[in-house]
Amino acid sequence: MANLSSNFIGIKSPNPFWLASAPPTDKEYNVVRAFKAGWGGVVWKTLGEDPEVVNVNGPRYGAIHGRDRNLIGFNNIELITDRPLEVNLREIKRVKRDWPDRAMVVSLMVPCEEQNWIDILKRVEETEADGIELNFGCPHGMSERGMGSAVGQVPEYIEMVTRWCKQHTRMPVIVKLTPNITDIRNPARAAKAGGADAVSLINTINSIVSVDLDAMAPNPTIDGRGAHGGYCGPAVKPIALNMVAEIARDAATHGLPISGIGGVTTWRDAAEFMALGAGTVQVCTAAMTYGFKIVEEMIDGLSDWMDEKGYTSTDQFIGRAVPNVTDWQQLNLNYVVKAKIDQDACIKCGRCHIACEDTSHQAITAMKDGERHFEVIDAECVGCNLCVSVCPVEDCITMEQMTEGVDPRTGKLIDPAYANWTTHPNNPNRVMDAAE
Repeated sequence: MANLSSNFIGIKSPNPFWLASAPPTDKEYNVVRAFKAGWGGVVWKTLGEDPEVVNVNGPRYGAIHGRDRNLIGFNNIELITDRPLEVNLREIKRVKRDWPDRAMVVSLMVPCEEQNWIDILKRVEETEADGIELNFGCPHGMSERGMGSAVGQVPEYIEMVTRWCKQHTRMPVIVKLTPNITDIRNPARAAKAGGADAVSLINTINSIVSVDLDAMAPNPTIDGRGAHGGYCGPAVKPIALNMVAEIARDAATHGLPISGIGGVTTWRDAAEFMALGAGTVQVCTAAMTYGFKIVEEMIDGLSDWMDEKGYTSTDQFIGRAVPNVTDWQQLNLNYVVKAKIDQDACIKCGRCHIACEDTSHQAITAMKDGERHFEVIDAECVGCNLCVSVCPVEDCITMEQMTEGVDPRTGKLIDPAYANWTTHPNNPNRVMDAAE
């Protein structure tokens, strides 16, 4: 049986599924319910020392829905905890005492003055929490006060505050990074330079999800006005995966532990983050959408997949996809695939033909012998797989590799029929026979 237990920078948990710092981790009641459901750990909602933190009493969330109102993206304008610091600290201490086998990390955000950090670190240490997470990612509300992403966008500030925290606490320090930046590697490098034990990412993305065309104001609308918020949920997963991979494969941050965040909804999402280098994953939107028991599916699914693949521990596949992440110019341009349509599975909807005919390479027929018939024209197909993406029938269209034999440039096997092929002079992403 697969062993899902995690030891992330010395913080142990029965599985790698943690709840992210957010509304689900704002109080003892929620966290206890989460632990009873099976979550391996939590990052307690961000604490601060500012008594003026007041959340809006109106709508705090906006959403993007797909078909059947499945939640694609989530936007929030909620601030850090508005509960008294001493109440939060008391509850954290009690929960850690009652659940010693679960990871308890405390998210923190205070103004960028060393004494502020010294003061709150001392108080958090008394709770016997396992570690702290520095919230350098929150993109709204607190950033306007010089905290959150206002710090996370300045590598020098990240390094400075991280160094303060490492000097003044025994607890492991995780730095939570903002995605609202051009190159995620720079803040990650700064965190490592400051002595961070790990980084976590991504935090939410600056967003306005929609506009109320009657009120003429962004949603969520508060008394006729709106503000940008933080975007999360399944829609941000591709962005998060890329940023995790960038840090994992960067020579300057090689070996820096990562806690992956961003749209994790299923065990497969978690496995993908872990394959790209994340030691744990943090979840928020999925729990807010489906409740805490969603972790049961995550645990069972990951365990079953590991058994199927022969992995006995998560360490055996964490980071295994990183060596296969490369830059575009390193891709093999002699690799050839062609689309193939399963005629038995095809429902004759024509979406593949329309997409290819109008916007791609005119490589799919529409008629044969006077009847609707969709078939790939190999000579025109460039293997772009647009048809696969738009086809409503799973596995009806597949991409078949046309290369076996030996590629003289890479030494890999290719089909002898393609041995003389070269890149097209007007399209470096397309190959052609040199005789052409």
